[in-house]
Amino acid sequence: MTNAIVQGTPVPDDILGPLRDSSDVVDDGNALRERLDHDDYLFLRGVVDRNAILAARDEVFARLMEVDEITAPASEGIATGTSRRKELVDLGEFWQSVSEGPRLRHVSHGTQVADVMSRVFDEPSRPHDYMFLRPGVVGRSTHLHFDLPFFSRGSQRIHTVWLALNEIPLDLGPLAVVEGSHRFDDLIEPVRQVDYESSNTPYVQMLDDTVEFARERGSRLLTAAFAPGDIVIFTMTLMHGTLDNHSSENRVRLSCDVRWQPAADDLDPRYTAPNPPGTTGAGYAELNGAKPLTEDWHKR
Repeated sequence: MTNAIVQGTPVPDDILGPLRDSSDVVDDGNALRERLDHDDYLFLRGVVDRNAILAARDEVFARLMEVDEITAPASEGIATGTSRRKELVDLGEFWQSVSEGPRLRHVSHGTQVADVMSRVFDEPSRPHDYMFLRPGVVGRSTHLHFDLPFFSRGSQRIHTVWLALNEIPLDLGPLAVVEGSHRFDDLIEPVRQVDYESSNTPYVQMLDDTVEFARERGSRLLTAAFAPGDIVIFTMTLMHGTLDNHSSENRVRLSCDVRWQPAADDLDPRYTAPNPPGTTGAGYAELNGAKPLTEDWHKR
């Protein structure tokens, strides 16, 4: 692999590796669970119909074009470098409306993902209503973190499904996971102690030097060049983030992640309601995606 950069630093070949592709066992629940137990993630190609994915992509980019953040044609996903979002709309209401677009929900919460998750759980599954839609512009990345403890108030069997909504080669900043990080007990146990009842959202293992961290741990960053409709499933204890988007064409990476759980388990009311309040109670306004594409995700 080449062309991988994280936090401005090229990723050396010795700490960069490919995600294990489990597409060959997508219909075998036992095999899926065995691989998930071993790796803490499943990488599955082409789970969602490509045409449906591209329709969802176009729907999202068209909404961003309305606020002058994407150039025409919207399907190309080219950032303008400008924004009128704050002038034109309420940020939280706008982002909720984008995140609840019918074409987007058809792929993010639809039967193709649900069928896979039901095989993973070996019982009926259901998604959280609250979703994380992530348009990533040039210069933007998500630092390494665990999904614990934020989704732990209901089911203890929450899994994340990350879905690629456009072509995401390495220069667009795809998802990357830290190999074997689900065994980093010295980091995971303190996270379990964070008060997820709090209305404050703490930084939990938001690591600023990804390359040095991977090297110190004797680990690797695992990633892939993703196609629309590819998914990665992982548990709350897998450390993950993204590489940097350094597209020479100013293209925007588009992905979303939704939490899934067994349908029989208790639901967390923060993420499963007609107008879900989210972690802090601010609803969709609390999400990085609610900020204009011209703003830095890491500014609070």
